[in-house]
Amino acid sequence: MKRLIIISTVILMAFAMSAAYANQSNTGCGLGSVIFKGKNGLVSQVLAVTTNATFGNITFGITSGTSNCQQFSGIVSNERINTFVAHNLDNLAIDIARGSGEYLNTFAVLMDVRETERASFYSKLQGNFSRIFTSQEITYDQVLRNIETVLSSS
Repeated sequence: MKRLIIISTVILMAFAMSAAYANQSNTGCGLGSVIFKGKNGLVSQVLAVTTNATFGNITFGITSGTSNCQQFSGIVSNERINTFVAHNLDNLAIDIARGSGEYLNTFAVLMDVRETERASFYSKLQGNFSRIFTSQEITYDQVLRNIETVLSSS
């Protein structure tokens, strides 16, 4: 009996929360948004939201970039780049200061910088060294955020 009350309460809450989205097709991303795509009625949107909540697929969609979800595209979210920079921060700093080197080249490869654009990439990082490495105690994630800022300011 308690289980039925809990399930009924959850369903009613889903209806109440989704009422704000009536006549909109903005149910977020996830399996429900794929199944009920283009259906803007209240019932369709409630079912889309309920499907997303029931199957817990939004997290997978966000991490994989599927089910109408957009994967975060910042370099800070790339685990391979995070690991590389975390383990090679000092060597990468030396190479960025020089504008060349093995660690900088590996970083460019991980960043998917085309070979024809690498000289410009190296030069941009070298020219903004003081904006990237703002202190001697800087952490790898701060360095990555600073690089992202430098690269997006072009």
